[in-house]
Amino acid sequence: MSRYEVSRRSALKLMGGVAAAGAFGGATGAMAAGKAQIATVVKIGGIPWFNAMEAGIKKAGGELGVDAWMIGPTQADAAQQVRAVEDLIARKVNVICVVPNDATALEPVFARAKAAGITVITHESPDQKNHDWDIELTTVTGFGEQHMEALAKAMGGEGKYIVYVGSLTVPLHNAWADAAIALQKAKYPKMQLVADRFGVAESLDDSFKTAQDQMRANPDLKGILAFGSQGPIGAAKAVEAREVIGKVAVVGPFSPGQGAKYIKSGAISEGYIWNPMLAGEVIVRVGDMLAKGQKPADGMEIPGLGKVKVDAEKKLILGQKLQAINKSTIDELVGIGL
Repeated sequence: MSRYEVSRRSALKLMGGVAAAGAFGGATGAMAAGKAQIATVVKIGGIPWFNAMEAGIKKAGGELGVDAWMIGPTQADAAQQVRAVEDLIARKVNVICVVPNDATALEPVFARAKAAGITVITHESPDQKNHDWDIELTTVTGFGEQHMEALAKAMGGEGKYIVYVGSLTVPLHNAWADAAIALQKAKYPKMQLVADRFGVAESLDDSFKTAQDQMRANPDLKGILAFGSQGPIGAAKAVEAREVIGKVAVVGPFSPGQGAKYIKSGAISEGYIWNPMLAGEVIVRVGDMLAKGQKPADGMEIPGLGKVKVDAEKKLILGQKLQAINKSTIDELVGIGL
């Protein structure tokens, strides 16, 4: 990973679902002539994961000489993302990238964007409809299975566990959960999933409350697997509050800076992520390529990510670059701004 500094910014405020234009570094109707305009709409503004992504978007935009910015809704809400895309269609930008909260809800507005001649990219939504390409920095199966292996290790291969996803309507989170649960059933039969997955992992408060409720309902609960950046944090906070560190393992992807104290206390056992700053860079690099009319090719190399697989039928650009977050790596990851 390259060294960088992520500057913390205030949560972006939406006006009718879209952040005020001045908050995007000059992303208004008066764009610089001749520059590709690449806008990325993320799930929610003001959290470390998407702050890091924004830094990558700005970094790549500056290097490529394109107008690239990020829109961060005030809530993880599909309707706000739809309104943001509608605003970008009206602005006639070249490329729109979205990290969807609800893939299905975005299908109609994506169709309108494409009809207007705008290229549509998604990230973390490999089964998306009405887009041009989806970009992933890991395989679905590999990401889910890697986390289940970590959870099984922390639980000693047996006992009860629960699963969080960001939302029951986020396809990728649910696909990760599917892969993780399938591996558990095949490889760790002494582990037991005790409830349907909970769509709370984009909210720290909901993740905390759900963990508290489930630990009360299942006094012998041994593990929480959380897909969604706030899930492990909220679950770890609950584990600390109930003084069950070492008895209830928490595993999942999260921003190292936000979860460092929980890794060090043992409230979070481990997690894996891709670098969100790198994801932001890759989004802009691919967006610039598409804006120029270039087609992705299997085996092409993207700076920072390396060679990627390109599945033209599935409209998928796939890299593989995971980073473990544990006691051995946490200080380094926090040190580079994650």
